[in-house]
Amino acid sequence: MKKQRFTVDSFLKAKKNDQKISMLTAYDYSTAKLLDEAGVDSLLVGDSLGMVMLGYENTLQVTMEDMVHHCRAVSRGAERAMIIGDMPFLSYHISVEESVRNAGRLVQQGHVQAVKLEGGSNILDNVKAIVKAQIPVMGHLGLTPQSVNMFGGFKVQGREEEQARKIAEEALRLQDAGVFALVLECVPEQLAKIISGQLDIPTIGIGAGKYCDGQVLVMQDMLGMYTDITPKFVKKYADLSGAIKEAVTMYIDEMQTGVFPGKEHSFQMDAEVIAKLY
Repeated sequence: MKKQRFTVDSFLKAKKNDQKISMLTAYDYSTAKLLDEAGVDSLLVGDSLGMVMLGYENTLQVTMEDMVHHCRAVSRGAERAMIIGDMPFLSYHISVEESVRNAGRLVQQGHVQAVKLEGGSNILDNVKAIVKAQIPVMGHLGLTPQSVNMFGGFKVQGREEEQARKIAEEALRLQDAGVFALVLECVPEQLAKIISGQLDIPTIGIGAGKYCDGQVLVMQDMLGMYTDITPKFVKKYADLSGAIKEAVTMYIDEMQTGVFPGKEHSFQMDAEVIAKLY
């Protein structure tokens, strides 16, 4: 029996019923399938794939083609989880029309159920137009990685009164523009609590404390697979990096010593057939 898809309505009901929403990143079919079977509510095909999958320095080099390719792969693996695709850098910065067109590509070609945009007042017209085109939009405030050059690096946002007030105000503006949920990244726990309390839509935290309505982590971070950067807010639930290296070392050793492949991993043929080959 096909599982019932987690939807925009599910996000809103979870907020109303005080049920925490689980979200993880996914960038490929096999990972998406595993996470979906484990019961995660939503999968974010984040532009973080530029760093953890493609080896870029940051997310700014990720293209629409990259996003469509990975969204399509994830959509094949997830049956229940709602799939949300990041709008990459410059895909919604040039014009409202282009923003709608690119959001539509992620839905039509990438098969996502929603898109995510970074920013506040500067993207309100884009959000309204995309929502008007019947495409659900998730917002993203706080540390917005596509603005890393403006921020001067990956820094906690909203510690000072003026900046905290601005983030809270922009959260309300995004809600009024039609976003169904809001990611809060790298903001103080107390500010995230205030924003979560003032919104009717759910907040999804990443480095924003426990008072958000849900949490999101980069899967490679929480499983210890991506070691280039380890943010403070990441809890490692496994050390797959060590496990993978150990398995590969064992494979190399067994292959070189003749233990692998054994008879159980090989195919055989009749002796009579073999004799005719000589």
